[in-house]
Amino acid sequence: MSSAPSKSNTDAVDDALTAAVAAVAARIVAVGAPNPVVVLDGRSGAGKSSLARRLVAGWPGRDRVQLVALDDVYPGWDGLADGAAYACEIILRPHARGLIGVWERWDWGEGARAEAHAIDPSLPLIVEGAGLLTPEVARLADVSVWVDAPTSSRRTRALDRDGDTYRPHWDRWARQEDAHIDAHDPASLATLIVRIP
Repeated sequence: MSSAPSKSNTDAVDDALTAAVAAVAARIVAVGAPNPVVVLDGRSGAGKSSLARRLVAGWPGRDRVQLVALDDVYPGWDGLADGAAYACEIILRPHARGLIGVWERWDWGEGARAEAHAIDPSLPLIVEGAGLLTPEVARLADVSVWVDAPTSSRRTRALDRDGDTYRPHWDRWARQEDAHIDAHDPASLATLIVRIP
């Protein structure tokens, strides 16, 4: 028996992501802002990164869209909460105030911050990552999305993507996700919940 995902399962994920992009795009259009902020939260492997990339490709406006993935921000394997707080303080708050935000990528190999990236407050912004959707972030976002998926699917996708690098840290990271969910109930803060098989 093959462990490769079945064609029907792949199609179901693709269909769910396509529907999710359409739903998020409709919310963005309804907001009517020239520089809307979209935040995507969900557990590891749920489909946040795939949804974010497709949303950039299918953005419902003409402006260039900025995308920040918290995988580039978290300060290591114990850094879910710190990474989300950093994104709020350094990326989302300045954008909301019309100020340029400058964030530094986390170099996982060196264990330190690396090159800097600027966020233009006049342009739309998508920020995606586990642990992101807190009450404060919900207030700063125009559209907030909780991406949900079954644990078995999430684990398969995450480990297929990151393999042996992630495997020894899966439970460690999941405990941080649990703490975030217990503390903030991010699904209840979302303006939209999408489910990926």
